[in-house]
Amino acid sequence: MSRTDIDADLARVALQEQRLQFGHFDHASAWELGCRLKAAAEARHAALALEIRLAGETVFLHTMAGTTPLNADWARRKRNLVELTHKSSYAVGLALQRDGQTLEAKLGLATRDYAAHGGSFPLRLTGSGCIGAVTVSGLPQREDHALIVAVLADYLGQPLAELALE
Repeated sequence: MSRTDIDADLARVALQEQRLQFGHFDHASAWELGCRLKAAAEARHAALALEIRLAGETVFLHTMAGTTPLNADWARRKRNLVELTHKSSYAVGLALQRDGQTLEAKLGLATRDYAAHGGSFPLRLTGSGCIGAVTVSGLPQREDHALIVAVLADYLGQPLAELALE
């Protein structure tokens, strides 16, 4: 990706994180959101690992036919990064790429437990902060990120055209 493309995606992800926030989120919300993610993945004929965490607890977990334990491990590593930084794993990865840095060099994080690749997005309560993460793994990183954003936008009634990556 060019520097211009990275900067454009970073600006769009910042807008996504600002707009895709919940007024309320609980276990029932996680179930509905997880089922919507699964349906969206099935519509794309994608095999994904899906995970939603709320306050450090896994409240939705599903691996689709065609995934391997590696997909679940990637999801864990991406989610760990979101829970630590409260930022999209895609945004963290783009910023590192732009700056010519790595997770280990910049943040002292081992790649065994953290992944700066798209596919995990912070769950935020409006006026509060990060309460968890929604994570998928199985597509190229930009597509993993885009799938989450599309489902969140639909769930929250936000216009995807204003939020989608270009």
